[in-house]
Amino acid sequence: MEFLKRIGELYSLVQPVLDILVLSFLLYMAYQILVKTQAVQLLKGAISLLIIYAIAFLLRLNTLLWLLNILAPGLLIGVAIVFQPELRKIFMKIGQSDWLKIGKRSKHSHLDSVLTAAEILSNRRRGMLVVFVRRNTLRDIAETGTRLNADLSSSLLVTIFGHDTPLHDGAVLIQGGHITAAGCFLPLSEQQDIRKTFGTRHRAALGMSEETDAVVLIVSEETGAISLAYDSKLYYDLTSAEIIHQLEKLLDLGSEPADAEEDSHEHQ
Repeated sequence: MEFLKRIGELYSLVQPVLDILVLSFLLYMAYQILVKTQAVQLLKGAISLLIIYAIAFLLRLNTLLWLLNILAPGLLIGVAIVFQPELRKIFMKIGQSDWLKIGKRSKHSHLDSVLTAAEILSNRRRGMLVVFVRRNTLRDIAETGTRLNADLSSSLLVTIFGHDTPLHDGAVLIQGGHITAAGCFLPLSEQQDIRKTFGTRHRAALGMSEETDAVVLIVSEETGAISLAYDSKLYYDLTSAEIIHQLEKLLDLGSEPADAEEDSHEHQ
């Protein structure tokens, strides 16, 4: 009994710290989801309504409180309708995320294979779309293509995208140094200010980066430019060194923290 009592006393001391840590983790993950789904405006609207309600409550503005209480159900339904795309992306991220899983990490040689294929295809003016899977599982995206589960190599990527095969129009998913699927269809971007010159590949890459945490590499069929899309942004026409630099950082492959070098290339 004395032992259990001591455990209870110890837990009562640790409980506030544990409570704060869990809450901090949940708030951090919620922030990550909101930022990467561009749903910050939804959060701002909710905070504004809470501030108005708090002011009305503190100042005892009974008429305004009565009106807000009546309108609250309608406002919730209205928010769900207006922000339906953002809410859908949030729930997709929650459903796809595997926060506590320590996944397999790609090796640097796998990046070299992808970059070699990208440079070959760029010189040939052949399009390419490669998705690096991170924490989001992307099972639903993989189901739209053909499962391969093949070892990653530059020759295989050139074969897929360098010829008019049934798989060349879709995207390749890469995870843990393997090509898990090819010929996959990606969601198109909903951004209105995207360049008119960008084709379907760039719009699909940007759309993928808006809905998931994946990093997408694109080779333009028209210009041969090699670009990256991640965190709802497109970084156009990067050099091979810049691409390796960013992929090492984004996929946690670099040995040292890297400084951002994308400002001059960023399309928002």
